[in-house]
Amino acid sequence: MEAVLDELYTTPPSDFVARRETLAAAAKTAGRADDARRIHAARRPTLAAWAANLLLRSQPEESRQFLELGQALREAYHALDAGGLKDLSAQRRRVESALSRQAAQLARDAGHRLSQPVQQDLEATLRAVLADPDAADQWAGGRLVNALTPPSEFRPDSAPAAGKPGTRSRPASPPPSASAGRASKDELAERRRARQEQLARAREAAEAAEQRLREERTRQADVDTELQRARERTEQARRRMSAIEEQIQQAREEYRQAENEQQEAEKHSRSAADAVAQAERTAHETTQQVRRMTRGAM
Repeated sequence: MEAVLDELYTTPPSDFVARRETLAAAAKTAGRADDARRIHAARRPTLAAWAANLLLRSQPEESRQFLELGQALREAYHALDAGGLKDLSAQRRRVESALSRQAAQLARDAGHRLSQPVQQDLEATLRAVLADPDAADQWAGGRLVNALTPPSEFRPDSAPAAGKPGTRSRPASPPPSASAGRASKDELAERRRARQEQLARAREAAEAAEQRLREERTRQADVDTELQRARERTEQARRRMSAIEEQIQQAREEYRQAENEQQEAEKHSRSAADAVAQAERTAHETTQQVRRMTRGAM
């Protein structure tokens, strides 16, 4: 049942309803009424949501790395300084842009070119996946119905504010004692180590995603080259077939013409044969008459 729904949500929206009804009818015929109702309740996705679902199903490893990058980025947003977050965000933009283009290409390959507004909805969905864990979970399910919207308070290009909006600053604490100062320094060092670890994990996730993208681009280039060659071979075969069909058509015309000429010649031949036979009979009769006259004269 899960595989059936997964397949349904990668069906182009223009074919979604017909495919849904077919699958629901098949489940009902098989005696699975609950499954049939569940299939029939599935809502048709928008083009942007369908493209996002298609990306997840078509590129599972790359999508997994993108989800890991989002988790690392969210952790970094709450722990890193502005410099570290800026470095990670640059990688995030490259990966996000590349995935958006890849999803658009998958949609084109499936026969649907995405308009500019739909492309923008797709890009917003990918940003939401990076920024919002709930959005990430929805996309990971592969059954989006609508495009996702990133949260407005998440700004991955800058470090978070020291306090949450709407909260008051705490009053200044009294000067710490020497032991408290050492504890504070130890705590600060521990936080720094934790931040560095988070930054390292985030960078590893981003680098892995970028490496995967480079590999996919190389593979896509190879596939595109092979596709172009196949198109050229198809065009050459089409031209040869067209030439052969033209020759066949010409041969058929020549055959019909020759057949007509043959029939006409056969008719003339029969007429000539009849004339010869008539001439032979006339000559024979004339000869017989001459002979009779010759015998009478003697």
